[in-house]
Amino acid sequence: MVSTVIANIGELVTNDPTVGDGLGIVRDAALVIEDGKVAWRGPSSDAPAADESFDAAGRAVLPGFVDSHAHLVFAGERAEEFAARMSGQRYDGGGIRTTVERSRAASDDELRATLRRIIDEMARQGTTTVECKSGYGLTVEQEARAVRIAAELADEVTYLGAHVVPTEYKDDTDAYARLVSTEMLAACVPHARWVDVFCEKGAFDADQAREILRAGIAAGLSPRVHANQLGEGPGVQVAVEVDAASADHCTFLSDADVEALASSQTVATLLPGVEFSTRQPYPDARRLIDAGATVALASDCNPGSCYSSSMAFCIAVAVRDMHMTPAEAVWSATAGGARALRRTDVGHLGVGARADVHVLDAPSHIHLAYRPGVPQTAAVWKAGRKV
Repeated sequence: MVSTVIANIGELVTNDPTVGDGLGIVRDAALVIEDGKVAWRGPSSDAPAADESFDAAGRAVLPGFVDSHAHLVFAGERAEEFAARMSGQRYDGGGIRTTVERSRAASDDELRATLRRIIDEMARQGTTTVECKSGYGLTVEQEARAVRIAAELADEVTYLGAHVVPTEYKDDTDAYARLVSTEMLAACVPHARWVDVFCEKGAFDADQAREILRAGIAAGLSPRVHANQLGEGPGVQVAVEVDAASADHCTFLSDADVEALASSQTVATLLPGVEFSTRQPYPDARRLIDAGATVALASDCNPGSCYSSSMAFCIAVAVRDMHMTPAEAVWSATAGGARALRRTDVGHLGVGARADVHVLDAPSHIHLAYRPGVPQTAAVWKAGRKV
């Protein structure tokens, strides 16, 4: 085992509430990595000796970003669709079928190469935990292939056979929901931890979502839900009903939806990159936080509604347009994402946590929102290994 001390940290964000404020900030700090975990943290002057050292030179150090919502097993891109939206065409999710067609035609190696490229791109920007969904295959064989490939590289894998109804089932959505709940589920369970449903008008209704989620739970998967992205609907209520780890999007919420999230363990995962890329209204993070709900931020990186892997960009947009403070946005992109994945080993820099460390080329976490669009990652460790 080789130990590493990161010394001369100007601002160490621990996300440990016992330290003090919400981010658990320690000034003039040091951190020791050993055996892939945080072995020590404290004042820089008290740092123990280690085999290797890294001088943070007064920079800020954060936990690695936890991106709890991404769709990365795909082929092709949809730049023309984006251009059409910017010219006034409304986003309705229909372009997903374009990616389905291209992904079905791609080889395993082509899908794997795209997945690896984007995960590497994320890591270079400080994202050290990535959730990856299927959902661009929509047949038993293709969905099983997607979760198998995702499991090779992603930290968390979600079975999303219920992304949209494929063209071949457009006249019998119930039959497709049954397929998702039975044969397709059985083929995907060995490679996934989560089951997800796009519960939205034009995708899957509340009854279909319950059927699919309950089947997934019975098979040993944990639920999460695409909810209330395109309009008010039953998604959030279904998510809370099944104790989903997260309800994702949460753009259009009723008072009852906000109350349900605030009184449950279901995290409201907000995806500001989608609203930026589709010109939809932004979710009201302030309303959720003030009500007592737990909020996470994630990228929703995908080739259609948000082809961005930048969590720093999501933080900047959340602060500017969703009325979050810089501290709230950073917490939601780290500890909040961990909550959305029901992980206790990531999203913080407590002793014993996985050593996912993000050194900013800046003196404070505030710079992530203060200097939007500027590369600010100086160094990254994932599970104790320098990226």
